[in-house]
Amino acid sequence: MCQPTMLCQEIALPLVYARVDLSTILSLERFQKRLHSAEQKWDSIRRIPYSTPGRWVQALELSKLAFTGQAEALQFDSILTSLFPLVPFLARLTLNPSFVLSRRALASLGERDEAVSLRSLQGISYVFGPMALWERDPFIGLLRNCIYLEELDVVGQGPDPAELEFNFQDAGDFPPESFKPLNLQRLKTLSLLSMFSSPLMMALLFSSLPSLRKLMLTPYDDIPYPSSLVSRFISVHGEMLQSLLLLTPKSWPTRLHPSPRTLLEISPHLRHLSLEQPIPALVLAGTHPLQILSIPRPTSDLWHALETLLLRLPELRVIRTRDVRWLRIGMNSRAQEAGVQGEMREWSKRLSRRGVRLLDADWSDARD
Repeated sequence: MCQPTMLCQEIALPLVYARVDLSTILSLERFQKRLHSAEQKWDSIRRIPYSTPGRWVQALELSKLAFTGQAEALQFDSILTSLFPLVPFLARLTLNPSFVLSRRALASLGERDEAVSLRSLQGISYVFGPMALWERDPFIGLLRNCIYLEELDVVGQGPDPAELEFNFQDAGDFPPESFKPLNLQRLKTLSLLSMFSSPLMMALLFSSLPSLRKLMLTPYDDIPYPSSLVSRFISVHGEMLQSLLLLTPKSWPTRLHPSPRTLLEISPHLRHLSLEQPIPALVLAGTHPLQILSIPRPTSDLWHALETLLLRLPELRVIRTRDVRWLRIGMNSRAQEAGVQGEMREWSKRLSRRGVRLLDADWSDARD
Protein backbone atom coordinates (compact mmCIF):
# COMPACT_ATOMS: atom_id res chain seq x y z
CA MET A 1 0.00 0.00 0.00
CA CYS A 2 2.94 2.27 0.55
CA GLN A 3 4.17 2.33 -3.06
CA PRO A 4 0.84 3.44 -4.64
CA THR A 5 0.55 6.19 -2.02
CA MET A 6 4.04 7.47 -2.75
CA LEU A 7 3.35 7.32 -6.48
CA CYS A 8 0.18 9.36 -6.04
CA GLN A 9 2.09 11.96 -4.05
CA GLU A 10 4.80 12.17 -6.72
CA ILE A 11 2.12 12.88 -9.32
CA ALA A 12 -0.14 15.14 -7.25
CA LEU A 13 2.31 17.36 -5.38
CA PRO A 14 3.77 19.09 -8.49
CA LEU A 15 0.21 19.87 -9.59
CA VAL A 16 -0.72 21.23 -6.15
CA TYR A 17 2.28 23.54 -6.05
CA ALA A 18 2.07 24.62 -9.70
CA ARG A 19 -0.38 27.42 -8.86
CA VAL A 20 -0.19 28.86 -5.34
CA ASP A 21 -3.02 31.19 -4.26
CA LEU A 22 -2.52 32.85 -0.86
CA SER A 23 -4.72 35.44 0.84
CA THR A 24 -2.96 36.27 4.12
CA ILE A 25 0.51 37.34 5.22
CA LEU A 26 0.59 34.41 7.65
CA SER A 27 -0.01 31.84 4.91
CA LEU A 28 2.61 33.52 2.72
CA GLU A 29 5.13 33.42 5.55
CA ARG A 30 4.46 29.72 6.20
CA PHE A 31 4.83 28.99 2.50
CA GLN A 32 8.18 30.79 2.37
CA LYS A 33 9.43 28.92 5.43
CA ARG A 34 8.36 25.60 3.92
CA LEU A 35 10.34 26.33 0.75
CA HIS A 36 13.34 27.64 2.68
CA SER A 37 13.46 24.52 4.86
CA ALA A 38 13.32 22.29 1.77
CA GLU A 39 16.12 24.32 0.17
CA GLN A 40 18.34 23.89 3.23
CA LYS A 41 17.89 20.13 3.11
CA TRP A 42 18.42 19.81 -0.64
CA ASP A 43 21.48 17.81 -1.64
CA SER A 44 23.59 19.80 -4.13
CA ILE A 45 24.87 16.53 -5.63
CA ARG A 46 21.40 15.67 -6.93
CA ARG A 47 20.84 15.60 -10.68
CA ILE A 48 18.38 18.52 -10.46
CA PRO A 49 19.95 21.64 -8.87
CA TYR A 50 16.64 23.16 -7.74
CA SER A 51 14.85 22.01 -4.61
CA THR A 52 11.27 20.83 -4.33
CA PRO A 53 8.60 22.02 -3.89
CA GLY A 54 10.03 25.42 -4.92
CA ARG A 55 10.86 24.35 -8.45
CA TRP A 56 7.26 23.22 -9.01
CA VAL A 57 5.81 26.69 -8.45
CA GLN A 58 4.81 28.30 -11.75
CA ALA A 59 2.14 30.81 -10.67
CA LEU A 60 1.97 32.87 -7.48
CA GLU A 61 -1.37 34.61 -6.88
CA LEU A 62 -1.21 37.23 -4.10
CA SER A 63 -3.80 39.76 -5.25
CA LYS A 64 -6.19 38.85 -2.42
CA LEU A 65 -3.77 39.97 0.29
CA ALA A 66 -5.27 43.07 1.90
CA PHE A 67 -3.11 46.07 2.74
CA THR A 68 -3.59 46.87 6.42
CA GLY A 69 -0.61 49.06 7.26
CA GLN A 70 3.02 49.89 6.72
CA ALA A 71 4.34 47.28 9.14
CA GLU A 72 2.60 44.48 7.26
CA ALA A 73 3.79 45.94 3.96
CA LEU A 74 7.40 45.76 5.12
CA GLN A 75 6.89 42.18 6.26
CA PHE A 76 5.33 41.32 2.89
CA ASP A 77 8.31 42.84 1.07
CA SER A 78 10.83 40.94 3.21
CA ILE A 79 9.04 37.63 2.68
CA LEU A 80 8.98 38.08 -1.11
CA THR A 81 12.65 39.09 -1.16
CA SER A 82 13.49 35.74 0.47
CA LEU A 83 10.92 33.78 -1.54
CA PHE A 84 11.77 34.74 -5.13
CA PRO A 85 15.13 32.87 -5.27
CA LEU A 86 13.31 29.70 -4.10
CA VAL A 87 10.88 29.61 -7.07
CA PRO A 88 13.20 29.44 -10.10
CA PHE A 89 10.48 28.54 -12.62
CA LEU A 90 7.96 31.17 -11.55
CA ALA A 91 6.13 32.25 -14.71
CA ARG A 92 3.18 34.27 -13.40
CA LEU A 93 3.20 36.71 -10.47
CA THR A 94 0.05 38.61 -9.45
CA LEU A 95 0.12 41.15 -6.62
CA ASN A 96 -2.20 43.60 -4.93
CA PRO A 97 -1.00 47.01 -6.21
CA SER A 98 -1.55 48.48 -2.74
CA PHE A 99 1.80 46.88 -1.88
CA VAL A 100 4.92 48.56 -3.30
CA LEU A 101 7.90 46.30 -3.93
CA SER A 102 11.22 47.67 -2.70
CA ARG A 103 14.37 47.87 -4.78
CA ARG A 104 15.74 44.78 -2.99
CA ALA A 105 12.57 42.77 -3.75
CA LEU A 106 12.69 43.73 -7.43
CA ALA A 107 16.37 42.79 -7.52
CA SER A 108 15.59 39.45 -5.88
CA LEU A 109 13.00 38.79 -8.60
CA GLY A 110 14.97 40.04 -11.57
CA GLU A 111 18.65 39.46 -10.84
CA ARG A 112 18.43 35.70 -11.29
CA ASP A 113 19.31 33.61 -14.31
CA GLU A 114 15.83 32.11 -13.99
CA ALA A 115 14.13 35.50 -14.48
CA VAL A 116 13.72 34.50 -18.12
CA SER A 117 10.96 32.13 -16.93
CA LEU A 118 8.66 35.07 -16.14
CA ARG A 119 5.75 35.39 -18.57
CA SER A 120 3.30 37.57 -16.64
CA LEU A 121 3.64 40.33 -14.04
CA GLN A 122 0.33 41.77 -12.82
CA GLY A 123 -0.73 44.21 -10.13
CA ILE A 124 2.74 45.70 -9.83
CA SER A 125 2.84 49.06 -8.06
CA TYR A 126 5.42 51.48 -9.42
CA VAL A 127 6.71 54.56 -7.62
CA PHE A 128 8.73 56.34 -10.24
CA GLY A 129 11.58 58.73 -9.70
CA PRO A 130 12.98 61.59 -11.83
CA MET A 131 13.42 60.85 -15.52
CA ALA A 132 17.09 61.82 -15.24
CA LEU A 133 17.67 58.79 -12.98
CA TRP A 134 16.23 56.28 -15.44
CA GLU A 135 19.46 54.21 -15.46
CA ARG A 136 18.96 53.43 -11.75
CA ASP A 137 15.30 52.50 -12.12
CA PRO A 138 14.96 48.99 -10.60
CA PHE A 139 11.94 48.14 -12.71
CA ILE A 140 13.79 48.79 -15.95
CA GLY A 141 16.54 46.52 -14.63
CA LEU A 142 13.96 43.83 -13.94
CA LEU A 143 12.50 44.02 -17.45
CA ARG A 144 15.92 43.74 -19.06
CA ASN A 145 16.08 40.19 -17.69
CA CYS A 146 12.47 39.21 -18.52
CA ILE A 147 13.01 38.73 -22.23
CA TYR A 148 10.11 36.27 -22.63
CA LEU A 149 7.54 38.43 -20.81
CA GLU A 150 4.10 38.35 -22.46
CA GLU A 151 1.93 40.33 -20.03
CA LEU A 152 2.76 43.39 -17.91
CA ASP A 153 0.32 45.24 -15.64
CA VAL A 154 1.71 48.25 -13.72
CA VAL A 155 -0.09 50.88 -11.63
CA GLY A 156 1.68 54.20 -11.13
CA GLN A 157 1.83 55.70 -7.65
CA GLY A 158 3.11 59.17 -8.53
CA PRO A 159 1.20 62.46 -8.14
CA ASP A 160 -1.46 63.58 -10.58
CA PRO A 161 0.00 66.04 -13.11
CA ALA A 162 -2.53 68.65 -11.91
CA GLU A 163 -0.45 68.83 -8.72
CA LEU A 164 2.80 69.52 -10.56
CA GLU A 165 4.40 72.45 -12.29
CA PHE A 166 5.82 71.60 -15.70
CA ASN A 167 8.85 73.01 -17.40
CA PHE A 168 8.16 71.92 -20.95
CA GLN A 169 11.53 70.71 -22.05
CA ASP A 170 12.80 70.10 -25.54
CA ALA A 171 11.75 66.71 -26.97
CA GLY A 172 15.27 66.28 -28.28
CA ASP A 173 16.30 65.07 -24.81
CA PHE A 174 14.52 61.78 -25.51
CA PRO A 175 15.73 59.12 -25.55
CA PRO A 176 18.95 59.71 -23.64
CA GLU A 177 22.06 58.93 -25.70
CA SER A 178 23.06 56.08 -23.39
CA PHE A 179 19.64 54.42 -23.52
CA LYS A 180 19.59 50.80 -24.66
CA PRO A 181 16.13 49.54 -25.75
CA LEU A 182 14.45 46.73 -23.86
CA ASN A 183 14.20 43.30 -25.45
CA LEU A 184 10.48 42.50 -25.08
CA GLN A 185 9.71 40.91 -28.42
CA ARG A 186 6.95 38.69 -26.97
CA LEU A 187 5.04 41.30 -24.94
CA LYS A 188 1.38 41.01 -26.01
CA THR A 189 -0.56 42.79 -23.24
CA LEU A 190 0.52 46.00 -21.50
CA SER A 191 -1.27 48.06 -18.86
CA LEU A 192 0.21 51.31 -17.50
CA LEU A 193 -2.49 53.00 -15.41
CA SER A 194 -2.19 56.31 -13.51
CA MET A 195 1.08 57.04 -15.28
CA PHE A 196 1.65 60.05 -17.55
CA SER A 197 5.44 59.90 -17.63
CA SER A 198 8.11 57.77 -15.98
CA PRO A 199 11.45 56.12 -16.70
CA LEU A 200 9.56 52.86 -17.29
CA MET A 201 7.20 54.43 -19.81
CA MET A 202 10.12 56.13 -21.53
CA ALA A 203 11.97 52.80 -21.81
CA LEU A 204 8.91 51.08 -23.28
CA LEU A 205 8.19 53.98 -25.63
CA PHE A 206 11.61 53.72 -27.24
CA SER A 207 11.71 49.91 -27.37
CA SER A 208 10.34 47.72 -30.13
CA LEU A 209 7.16 45.89 -29.07
CA PRO A 210 6.23 43.96 -32.23
CA SER A 211 3.84 41.52 -30.49
CA LEU A 212 1.85 44.16 -28.56
CA ARG A 213 -1.87 43.70 -29.26
CA LYS A 214 -3.64 44.96 -26.11
CA LEU A 215 -2.83 48.27 -24.42
CA MET A 216 -4.45 49.93 -21.39
CA LEU A 217 -3.50 53.48 -20.42
CA THR A 218 -4.79 56.47 -18.48
CA PRO A 219 -5.22 59.40 -20.91
CA TYR A 220 -3.39 62.71 -20.41
CA ASP A 221 -3.77 64.40 -23.78
CA ASP A 222 -3.95 67.88 -22.24
CA ILE A 223 -0.28 67.62 -21.23
CA PRO A 224 2.10 67.97 -24.20
CA TYR A 225 4.99 65.68 -25.01
CA PRO A 226 7.51 65.12 -23.48
CA SER A 227 5.98 66.09 -20.13
CA SER A 228 3.38 63.40 -20.83
CA LEU A 229 4.30 60.33 -22.89
CA VAL A 230 0.83 58.75 -23.13
CA SER A 231 -0.43 60.14 -26.44
CA ARG A 232 2.97 59.60 -28.07
CA PHE A 233 2.98 56.05 -26.69
CA ILE A 234 -0.30 55.28 -28.46
CA SER A 235 0.96 56.85 -31.66
CA VAL A 236 4.22 54.86 -31.65
CA HIS A 237 2.78 51.47 -30.63
CA GLY A 238 -0.76 51.78 -32.02
CA GLU A 239 -0.20 50.40 -35.50
CA MET A 240 -0.87 46.73 -34.71
CA LEU A 241 -3.08 47.10 -31.63
CA GLN A 242 -6.30 45.11 -31.56
CA SER A 243 -7.53 46.40 -28.19
CA LEU A 244 -6.99 49.89 -26.74
CA LEU A 245 -8.52 50.60 -23.33
CA LEU A 246 -8.42 54.09 -21.80
CA LEU A 247 -9.24 54.14 -18.10
CA THR A 248 -8.78 56.42 -15.10
CA PRO A 249 -8.71 54.38 -11.86
CA LYS A 250 -11.27 55.58 -9.35
CA SER A 251 -9.74 57.58 -6.52
CA TRP A 252 -10.55 60.71 -4.57
CA PRO A 253 -10.52 63.20 -6.04
CA THR A 254 -10.75 61.62 -9.51
CA ARG A 255 -9.22 63.90 -12.14
CA LEU A 256 -10.19 63.11 -15.70
CA HIS A 257 -7.97 64.13 -18.60
CA PRO A 258 -8.86 64.21 -22.32
CA SER A 259 -7.94 61.57 -24.89
CA PRO A 260 -6.49 62.02 -28.40
CA ARG A 261 -9.08 62.58 -31.14
CA THR A 262 -7.00 60.56 -33.62
CA LEU A 263 -7.22 57.20 -31.83
CA LEU A 264 -8.84 55.39 -34.75
CA GLU A 265 -6.49 56.86 -37.32
CA ILE A 266 -3.30 55.93 -35.45
CA SER A 267 -4.64 52.46 -34.57
CA PRO A 268 -6.00 51.18 -37.89
CA HIS A 269 -6.35 47.53 -36.81
CA LEU A 270 -8.31 48.06 -33.59
CA ARG A 271 -11.15 45.66 -32.86
CA HIS A 272 -12.02 47.02 -29.39
CA LEU A 273 -11.75 50.64 -28.24
CA SER A 274 -12.74 51.66 -24.70
CA LEU A 275 -13.08 55.41 -24.14
CA GLU A 276 -12.85 57.50 -20.96
CA GLN A 277 -14.60 60.71 -20.00
CA PRO A 278 -14.50 63.29 -21.47
CA ILE A 279 -15.35 61.35 -24.64
CA PRO A 280 -13.22 62.70 -27.51
CA ALA A 281 -14.78 63.81 -30.79
CA LEU A 282 -12.99 61.14 -32.82
CA VAL A 283 -11.83 62.07 -36.30
CA LEU A 284 -11.75 59.50 -39.09
CA ALA A 285 -11.23 60.15 -42.79
CA GLY A 286 -12.27 56.75 -44.14
CA THR A 287 -13.81 53.60 -42.64
CA HIS A 288 -12.43 51.53 -39.76
CA PRO A 289 -12.78 47.80 -38.84
CA LEU A 290 -13.69 48.50 -35.19
CA GLN A 291 -16.07 45.85 -33.80
CA ILE A 292 -16.55 46.83 -30.13
CA LEU A 293 -16.80 50.34 -28.66
CA SER A 294 -16.94 50.77 -24.88
CA ILE A 295 -18.12 54.00 -23.24
CA PRO A 296 -18.63 54.89 -19.56
CA ARG A 297 -22.39 55.57 -19.92
CA PRO A 298 -24.82 56.66 -22.65
CA THR A 299 -26.08 60.23 -22.89
CA SER A 300 -28.14 62.09 -25.47
CA ASP A 301 -25.22 64.44 -26.24
CA LEU A 302 -22.89 61.50 -26.79
CA TRP A 303 -25.38 59.88 -29.17
CA HIS A 304 -25.40 62.97 -31.39
CA ALA A 305 -21.59 62.97 -31.38
CA LEU A 306 -21.37 59.27 -32.31
CA GLU A 307 -24.16 59.15 -34.87
CA THR A 308 -22.00 60.40 -37.72
CA LEU A 309 -19.02 58.29 -36.65
CA LEU A 310 -21.15 55.11 -36.74
CA LEU A 311 -21.46 55.48 -40.50
CA ARG A 312 -17.70 54.99 -40.77
CA LEU A 313 -17.70 51.84 -38.61
CA PRO A 314 -19.31 49.23 -40.88
CA GLU A 315 -18.08 46.26 -38.79
CA LEU A 316 -19.24 47.62 -35.42
CA ARG A 317 -21.31 44.97 -33.62
CA VAL A 318 -21.28 45.99 -29.95
CA ILE A 319 -21.40 49.16 -27.87
CA ARG A 320 -20.76 48.47 -24.20
CA THR A 321 -21.67 50.76 -21.31
CA ARG A 322 -18.73 50.12 -19.01
CA ASP A 323 -20.11 51.73 -15.83
CA VAL A 324 -23.82 50.87 -16.10
CA ARG A 325 -25.83 47.65 -15.69
CA TRP A 326 -29.33 46.84 -16.84
CA LEU A 327 -31.92 46.79 -14.07
CA ARG A 328 -32.75 43.33 -12.81
CA ILE A 329 -35.88 41.54 -13.99
CA GLY A 330 -38.95 42.47 -11.97
CA MET A 331 -38.41 46.23 -11.73
CA ASN A 332 -41.43 48.23 -12.85
CA SER A 333 -41.59 49.88 -16.27
CA ARG A 334 -41.30 53.38 -14.83
CA ALA A 335 -37.90 52.55 -13.28
CA GLN A 336 -36.76 50.99 -16.56
CA GLU A 337 -37.62 54.12 -18.53
CA ALA A 338 -36.16 56.67 -16.08
CA GLY A 339 -32.69 58.25 -16.07
CA VAL A 340 -29.77 56.31 -17.45
CA GLN A 341 -31.90 53.15 -17.83
CA GLY A 342 -34.25 55.01 -20.14
CA GLU A 343 -31.29 56.34 -22.11
CA MET A 344 -29.89 52.82 -22.45
CA ARG A 345 -33.17 51.49 -23.78
CA GLU A 346 -33.40 54.34 -26.28
CA TRP A 347 -29.86 53.63 -27.43
CA SER A 348 -30.65 49.92 -27.68
CA LYS A 349 -33.59 50.62 -30.01
CA ARG A 350 -31.60 52.93 -32.24
CA LEU A 351 -28.59 50.62 -32.42
CA SER A 352 -30.64 47.50 -33.14
CA ARG A 353 -31.75 49.12 -36.40
CA ARG A 354 -28.08 49.24 -37.37
CA GLY A 355 -27.39 45.65 -36.31
CA VAL A 356 -25.46 46.78 -33.21
CA ARG A 357 -26.05 45.36 -29.71
CA LEU A 358 -25.96 47.50 -26.58
CA LEU A 359 -24.37 45.57 -23.70
CA ASP A 360 -23.96 46.60 -20.08
CA ALA A 361 -20.93 46.41 -17.77
CA ASP A 362 -21.41 42.62 -17.49
CA TRP A 363 -21.49 42.23 -21.28
CA SER A 364 -25.22 41.40 -21.01
CA ASP A 365 -28.15 42.32 -23.24
CA ALA A 366 -31.24 44.11 -21.95
CA ARG A 367 -33.33 42.01 -19.53
CA ASP A 368 -36.91 42.20 -20.83
